[in-house]
Amino acid sequence: MSLPRGDWDQIRTLGPASVTIDGIAVRAGSRVRCRPRRGGDVLDIALAGRAATVAEVLQSTEGVVHLAVTIDDDPGRDLGEQRQIGHRFFFAPEEVEPLGGPVAPPLPPRILVAGIGNVFLGDDGFGVAVAERLAQRELPERVHVEDYGIRGMDLAYALHDYDVALFVDATPRGAAPGTLYVIEPDLDAADPAPDAHGMDPVQVLALAQALGGRMPRVIVVGCEPQHVMTGEEDEIVAELTEPVRAALPWAVGLVESVIESVRKEAMT
Repeated sequence: MSLPRGDWDQIRTLGPASVTIDGIAVRAGSRVRCRPRRGGDVLDIALAGRAATVAEVLQSTEGVVHLAVTIDDDPGRDLGEQRQIGHRFFFAPEEVEPLGGPVAPPLPPRILVAGIGNVFLGDDGFGVAVAERLAQRELPERVHVEDYGIRGMDLAYALHDYDVALFVDATPRGAAPGTLYVIEPDLDAADPAPDAHGMDPVQVLALAQALGGRMPRVIVVGCEPQHVMTGEEDEIVAELTEPVRAALPWAVGLVESVIESVRKEAMT
């Protein structure tokens, strides 16, 4: 059965790895036949008997399990795999019949590489510069690179559409300028009072959590700046310092290495 948008948002939490139907373990990649319960709407009638593939096993905040499926003969099936409404449908376990055949291999995770920073605050533009370079390279499927600059609200809303988010940002931690870091922050430590108008990564995460829905895994690829500007200075500085600029090609390689590692981990 298809769910209204509001209900769909409520069940985006990952559920169990599989559910048992007629003695068969059904998980992401399993093929099923839709058997919606009697008394459904027109869409239920249209989907009855159609073969489908399970995209995810989800669970509502009340603990109710649903199977998110894409219809095998839907010309827009790829949109369903991208979680687009209208090509992705939800059924209770008792509303599907397991089909034989091999389980489809798992899809690679959806990865967002988000360049963060203000290009007019010197080294704060590090993340934007890395995103610009990555956008010119050939990256694996289901990896999206975007320069978010200081658009914190846009980034907070986008996070729920991905399995993994890589924040690329200037990260002052006291090491030598140009030092690169890979950090996996504790999402539970995000400030509970989110700011919808800023681009501090912690505030962005707090805002995304406040919006509800499933949070992605978050990894930060950071660079130690030589100078930290606050925006209160009299002059605009639209260039990176030499040590940070020299770190750019290494940062691009580091991001690509993290992407490869995350994909390998998810597919094994």
